[in-house]
Amino acid sequence: MQNHSFVTEFILLGLSQNPKVQKIIFVILLLSYMAILGGNLLIVVTISSSPALLGYPMYFFLAFLSLLDACFSTAISPKLIVDSLIKRMTISFEGCMTQIFAEHFFAGAEVIVLTVMAYDRYVAICKPLHYSSIMNWRLCGILMGVAWTGGFLHSIIQIIFLLHLPFCGPNVIDHFICDLYPLLELACSDTHVFGFFALANSGFICIVIFSLLLASYGTILFSLRVHSTEGQWKALSTCGSHIAVVVLFFVPCIIIYARPPSTFSFDKIVTIFYTTLTPLLNPLIYTVRNKEVKNAMRSVWSRIMVVGNER
Repeated sequence: MQNHSFVTEFILLGLSQNPKVQKIIFVILLLSYMAILGGNLLIVVTISSSPALLGYPMYFFLAFLSLLDACFSTAISPKLIVDSLIKRMTISFEGCMTQIFAEHFFAGAEVIVLTVMAYDRYVAICKPLHYSSIMNWRLCGILMGVAWTGGFLHSIIQIIFLLHLPFCGPNVIDHFICDLYPLLELACSDTHVFGFFALANSGFICIVIFSLLLASYGTILFSLRVHSTEGQWKALSTCGSHIAVVVLFFVPCIIIYARPPSTFSFDKIVTIFYTTLTPLLNPLIYTVRNKEVKNAMRSVWSRIMVVGNER
């Protein structure tokens, strides 16, 4: 690393240079991060402590998705919150690489989990008689292993390429996090090859998987015509929640990565959306329209209150 880079730290310009605006940003981000952790971890605890939910693969995957959202936000939000209180926002070279790795690791794993959840709903609705034999716990375990492995490979490959780029002069990043495209603009060499690779490894993959997910949910919705009215409404409610989460996750990623390597002024807004708003909205989307999860949450909360009163 030392042989390829003279830069030991990067300066982040953040969301704003105005001290008053920074204080407002601090409060908003702090409250958002607390809500993200609270909401997502509540789903994880609720499903983990409810045998009636944990016995279904759909809720097992939902708990895993919520855990990934909490981890993804933790990889970015704490430093962003602290940076909003200081004038000179910096991040070390090693810290920058670590942040990029964590961000793409959890995001890559989440892409696979969302795909798995779509497959789970396809089997449950289109092949209900074979659901228990297809979506067995052995397969669920394998799919989760694939998610962790896929996220790791997606992230580590990009880090390996980044570590071979020379950063020998400019070190100011017009962003609030370290990311691929802003860093490519600071490299002291031709980055067209790596830029194309980053486009393929992030943007192109997002477009393909997003298209496949929309096609799969379209197939599911088309197959509902032979179901009863009650079954149609229940499936529509579940699939509607999944589609909303898929759109919230993939559209911002496509806007950021599915283009030639470059940075634009609106990148910060889009990044805030998928790093803060999406993990914040996911728990609400899944709980507001899911009666089973809401009932389980009430049960968990009741048990907590009983234990608290006994003490």
